Amino acid sequence: MGLVVQKYGGSSVADAEGIKRVAKRIVEAKKNGHQVVAVVSAMGDTTDELIDLAEQVSPIPAGRELDMLLTAGERISMALLAMAIKNLGHSAQSFTGSQAGVITDSVHNKARIIDVTPGRIRDSLDEGNIAIVAGFQGVSQDTKDITTLGRGGSDTTAVALAAALDAEVCEIYTDVDGVFTADPRVVKKARKIDWISFEDMLELASSGSKVLLHRCVEYARRYNIPIHVRSSFSGLPGTWVSSESIEQGDKQVEQAIISGVAHDTSEAKVTVVGVPDKPGEAATIFRTIADAQINLDMIVQNVSAASTGLTDISFTLPKSEGRKALDALEKNKAGIGFDSLRYDDQIGKISLVGAGMKTNPGVTADFFKALSDAGVNIELISTSEIRISVVTRADDVPEAVRAVHTAFGLDSDSDEAVVYGGTGR
Repeated sequence: MGLVVQKYGGSSVADAEGIKRVAKRIVEAKKNGHQVVAVVSAMGDTTDELIDLAEQVSPIPAGRELDMLLTAGERISMALLAMAIKNLGHSAQSFTGSQAGVITDSVHNKARIIDVTPGRIRDSLDEGNIAIVAGFQGVSQDTKDITTLGRGGSDTTAVALAAALDAEVCEIYTDVDGVFTADPRVVKKARKIDWISFEDMLELASSGSKVLLHRCVEYARRYNIPIHVRSSFSGLPGTWVSSESIEQGDKQVEQAIISGVAHDTSEAKVTVVGVPDKPGEAATIFRTIADAQINLDMIVQNVSAASTGLTDISFTLPKSEGRKALDALEKNKAGIGFDSLRYDDQIGKISLVGAGMKTNPGVTADFFKALSDAGVNIELISTSEIRISVVTRADDVPEAVRAVHTAFGLDSDSDEAVVYGGTGR
């Protein structure tokens, strides 16, 4: 038996009973002959509560101190889990991200992993211990300050450790039974996917699916680490995410034409109005955004008006970055030469994902017909070989997701999707 990395989300360790349940599952893997590394998130909504507390003290908390505060959440859960495992008669040691060798860049609140040097973890495993690692955190290579990896960073911690330790699999335990064809909180008849490719999972993750973080899947694909998404509340098999399909019984699980429907209401839209339609203008706009360390999603440029030679450029970005983007553009208004800015944070994105759509020409038509029949107006469109995304009004998103899900035959015969815990916050 080889080494297994298991990651447990906040809903799985939300209280003492949850921590004891997780401890039993980890011990069971150890009894089955595996070396086990468990990566844990903060308990329940602890991270959100700490952010709320920080904002009550300071409207704009300093990044370094906010990271110092937020990492306390995982330290609590890792220590309690180690205690629970020891209570079951097995040895366990807990490690912070820096102790585990998670080396990052110096960007606070959304650091990226540069390297993982898990010497202490390997030594602990060789001594027969179960290693418990605080997810979501690391240490800056340059400043030696504590850093956090941003929302969902514990998934990335787990996959990075799995790659560094050459693990057989990285098991991601959450509050649903796997990856579903849509968010089960929105679509009750969503179906569990048995296997999905890294490519389709990357598109779902980047389009708003919250089961796995985009960076986590990207890391797993780069190092070819199979991910098994499972529920910590049941013993059911979950969803395998890998480069190759899996076998179940005597049949091969094939790639579906359509993998699923994702949605995202955490974005905002910025429109730069009256941009001179000449070479270099778009480059100046997006260099300004890049220098502000802001990631963009969809970008659309209108056809310029013949009478004025001006055009509009719209793009979407996280709501949390909206004010920063507007400030950066306003500061460079003279250099860009635009007329005005428009900001809209009442939008939502719906995405249809599937590798089969590139060889099925009717998919696009069916997608837009489903939205039309649901009375959903489209504001922006973006496509790739395996994804179609549209921006609509935020209020239209739930109905749009259900309509598209049904139109492509993704509905289960029963209400299969169960959400065992978590608030979805």
